[in-house]
Amino acid sequence: MSDHAEPVSATRDHSVFTKGAVLVGVMSGTSLDGISAATVHFHDDATGRPQARLLSFAHRPYGSDERRRLEDAMRSATAQEYCRLHVDMGHWLADAALAAIAEAGVARSDISAIASHGQTLWHEPGHSTWQIGDASCIAERTGRSVVSNFRARDVAAGGQGAPLVPMADAALFAHDTEWRALQNLGGIGNVTIVPPASTHDRGGLQSVRAFDTGPGCVIIDTVTRLRRPNLPYDVDGALASAGRVLDDVVAQEMTHPFYQAEPPKSTGRELFTREYVERFMTACAAAGAADEDMVATATALTARTIAEQYTRFIAEPISQVLLSGGGARNPVLVRSIADAMLAAWEAKSLPGRAPEIRRFDELFFDGEAKEAVAFALMGYLHLTGRPGNIPSATGARGARTLGDYTPAA
Repeated sequence: MSDHAEPVSATRDHSVFTKGAVLVGVMSGTSLDGISAATVHFHDDATGRPQARLLSFAHRPYGSDERRRLEDAMRSATAQEYCRLHVDMGHWLADAALAAIAEAGVARSDISAIASHGQTLWHEPGHSTWQIGDASCIAERTGRSVVSNFRARDVAAGGQGAPLVPMADAALFAHDTEWRALQNLGGIGNVTIVPPASTHDRGGLQSVRAFDTGPGCVIIDTVTRLRRPNLPYDVDGALASAGRVLDDVVAQEMTHPFYQAEPPKSTGRELFTREYVERFMTACAAAGAADEDMVATATALTARTIAEQYTRFIAEPISQVLLSGGGARNPVLVRSIADAMLAAWEAKSLPGRAPEIRRFDELFFDGEAKEAVAFALMGYLHLTGRPGNIPSATGARGARTLGDYTPAA
């Protein structure tokens, strides 16, 4: 994909499948808002670089009971519940994949594979990572082969197992001549620093770096759900816009060791647990915060951690930051990131101007589809026998073909 957006196409013209492959990527992230599914046509250009065309995007939201089961399982569950949830998640992922196929208007026989990230229940860099969602259930429900369990091989090779999206960021979303940062705002925030596409054939791909910046929407969403049980998240930033930021609480939270650690690094809900958020809320309450103040403070914390991580750990001359994920739909968070970046740049007297902040879908497609497209690419690379990780991003000993293959029959 170039800097010019390609439209989502829901076409029955099968001539687009005369070369390359069509895959469905399915992704459930740390925000626990639901499952994203994207139908994508891939082919290689004359240089061997993958090209992608988004054909459809579907979102399957979680019901309140489904979200509760996932949240509970991230803390503790019985062997029976883990087993049942693994299978149930497989069916939920299949639901999303089938919806995306129907939206694209293509026959199932046109789909080369389903690429399933599943749902992370535990991620411990240096030791293990666990994504649930039974691939056998997906294969049986869709009648297509499944590539899944993408993170485990990178961890086994000494990597963080995350982030894996940098392969798509570099291969599909690089600027032609300038450095670009792609910032995801899912439950957890992560950034990929991508060199100009014009350098990739000369080894530029080895300069790609990526790491988790800290919370994306996880603290904002959890505070919102605890204080407003009827809301799944802070819709349009309405609560944050009505609150005041407690700067002392933000400053205290930013002393956490994660923010001081050098990249590559990754984190997840195993750090930003419900208990963590409850302690954050207690600190806000002690400062006299109303509900809106708690959400405003959580929003400011995400923005300032991102700005701090950029100014501390990114030396590359990035000119533009593209925001994607659910948080990119929160105008208060987007504005807070832009303000925090400018303030951090000025406070540290950094050379040049602070990078331009834009939403991913201003240049490409719906940013909510981005990670599903990325895992569809992971599946495509697996099928074509190519590495899916970038060692400079994950810290792995080398490039590895990622994923386990479950045949359709």
